[in-house]
Amino acid sequence: MTRLIITLCMSVLMMSIQAQSLLDLYKKGNVKLVPDTEYAVGNDWNTVFETYNDTLYGKWMGNRKSIKVLPDGSVVVNHAYHNYYSKFSPKGTFQKEFKVIGQSGKSFKKTQAISGIINENTFFTGLDNLGNMLCFDFDGNYKKTLKLDYMSRQEIALPNGKIAVVGWVIWAEKFRDFVAIVDYETNEEKVIWEHYTDRCNEEEHCKLFHYSYQFEKGGSFSFRTMPFSNALGLSSPPEIACVNNQLVLAMPGSGDIKVFSLEGELQDTYKINWTKNYLTIEEQKEIQQKAIDGYQSMDHSMSKAWSSEKEQEDAIQGLISQMKADLDKITDPLPKPTFSTILKDSDDNLLFFEFPEEENKNIFNVWIYQRDGSFVCKSSLVCDDYNLQINPSKLVFHNGYLYGLQTKKDVDGIPLRLVRFKLASE
Repeated sequence: MTRLIITLCMSVLMMSIQAQSLLDLYKKGNVKLVPDTEYAVGNDWNTVFETYNDTLYGKWMGNRKSIKVLPDGSVVVNHAYHNYYSKFSPKGTFQKEFKVIGQSGKSFKKTQAISGIINENTFFTGLDNLGNMLCFDFDGNYKKTLKLDYMSRQEIALPNGKIAVVGWVIWAEKFRDFVAIVDYETNEEKVIWEHYTDRCNEEEHCKLFHYSYQFEKGGSFSFRTMPFSNALGLSSPPEIACVNNQLVLAMPGSGDIKVFSLEGELQDTYKINWTKNYLTIEEQKEIQQKAIDGYQSMDHSMSKAWSSEKEQEDAIQGLISQMKADLDKITDPLPKPTFSTILKDSDDNLLFFEFPEEENKNIFNVWIYQRDGSFVCKSSLVCDDYNLQINPSKLVFHNGYLYGLQTKKDVDGIPLRLVRFKLASE
């Protein structure tokens, strides 16, 4: 009995030390991501990730992939626009490709990216255009479909067998953004937060995150541009995470943080306390001018299959004229969202990443969210070997490691890699 008590005390002590280790590392300054050279050895990446070269209507789509880490450390990668997933062993070795197999024994013709794992044995996907959320086991065997009557931006698993969803829907005169908790067993849902945004009418000029033009004969093209503003509900919708058996909802636009119980009861509210940044008028105009220059210099040949040369030229010139007109309408500084994304680490801390001040830098400002709801330090991620793309679909913490679906620098062939990073002080 005494030995059992000692063993339990040692286990609690080790857990306490591990719980402090990542936070202690953040407090030391920059965090260096060191690739684990013993992980994912021997994979032929040109074959495993051959879909990295995918295009759709002439636009590159191959990086639209995401990872999910299973409880045993195995990893599953989703391939957008394909009806299969790739599975890797806990050591990172490619094992197989699998599909979702229905009760009829046939695979589903269309599946979405895996959003999360519920009950430690079931995958669930994002919603398709009909509001279907597929649920299946780790071998791809279909279990059930949850039916929801809206579109979604994010879905996460909760430890009580429920799923939190950031949803949105278009009404006649408004956009509705909301967060709901969906019961896996019953499909019942409870809305715990909502926000309404007025829709633009025909007389108003609705500014988009990017312009797009649809040809009459099908096909489209788009280009990122300024000024940024709301077009489909909130321009900065909420992000959600689950830590310490609580559901955290954070608003990038306002900096508000709301904490709910797993049943959806509001427990506390906080406010992000760092200074909100702005895009100056000059910065906005520079972005807009680059977008105009990009349209004027882009290769339009990919559109010839959908339209005549005259239709194509008229579309491009009309779009450029509108963009130039919008350039003159930029007259005020534009507030940036307070953060760009959130990562949950394996110690139940939340890392709030600010928008980087410099483009294409591997250093990002990181805020640490502790269980008491306070921001305790600031840190950065640094990596010499990979071009970091920081978001929850590309970087996932598990047992103190950071698993990534990232592009390696200075390599021949396909640069995409499944990599496991060790975290160390710079």
